[in-house]
Parts: sequence; C-alpha cells; structure tokens
Amino acid sequence: MNQALLNSMTAAERRLVAETERDAMAGLDEEELLALHTRIRRARSKYVSVYRRKASGAVVKRGGRGFSYPKNQRDRDKAEVFERALASVSREVGVRATQSAAELRASRLAAARSGGSGPRKTATRVAAAKKPAASRPRGVKKTTGGVKKDASSRAMGARRQAKRDSR
Repeated sequence: MNQALLNSMTAAERRLVAETERDAMAGLDEEELLALHTRIRRARSKYVSVYRRKASGAVVKRGGRGFSYPKNQRDRDKAEVFERALASVSREVGVRATQSAAELRASRLAAARSGGSGPRKTATRVAAAKKPAASRPRGVKKTTGGVKKDASSRAMGARRQAKRDSR
C-alpha cells in the first residue's frame, strides 16, 4: 500500500487497516471476523460516499468530470485501501465459515453414526419429541445468515417507524 496515504490516515484508521493483516486476523474467531468486516465495510462506505459527494459537487464548479477527477484523489485512495482490507477480511471469513461448516458436518455425522441404526423409539425419545423446543434467547444468533436477517429486520422496522413519525 501507499505509505504516504497510510501516514495521512488517522490513528484509528491505521489501526483498523492493521487489524486486517494476516497475522492479526489469525487469532480471531468467526464472530470477531464478522465484527471486523462490519467496521471495515462502514469505513469503506464512508469514504466512497465522501468521494462521490465531493466529486459531484466539483463537476459544476470545475467544469466537468475530467477536471474534477484529480482533485479528489485522497478520498478515492482511502476508499481503495479500505476496499482491499475488506476483501482480505471477506476471504478470511469465507475460509473460517467453510471450516466451521466442515466441523459441524463431521460432528453431526459422528452423532448420527453413534446414535443407533434403527427407527426404534424409546420412551425418552418419545417424550423428548413431544416436548416443545426451547426458544433461543434474543441475543443468541444461530448462523451468520441470522445476523444479517436480524439486522435487516431491525433496519426495516426503523424505516417504517421513521415514516410514521414524519407524518
């Protein structure tokens, strides 16, 4: 990466980029990687939107997109740094998700093999089957898909409430 650009970043931004180094991500579990992914994505989105906002304002002022392009280099470069960091974190999340899926599959197969060979139901299995499944506490997520779905539901609710409040 461009060292001058890294030096021009704030300390918090440099720490965020440093957290995406391979050695730093080695000790993180899947949930921590997802949290890092979210922080990196927010930083990238911030600089992309800052770049677009400044660029669109400068087109009229400078007389065209070609004239305003070089004036906005720093924000474009920062967005690119965070884009690369996001790509590396995304790759690592994918690797960890694949590993955890393989581990889960292996444990389920082992449990199925050791559980017995027939469809016989004992009294405890029948009682357990009739008992309703315990619901999860609200803060517990099952998978990364659950995290995304919950966030989407919260965002939709917030938009709906904001629409009602504006009436």
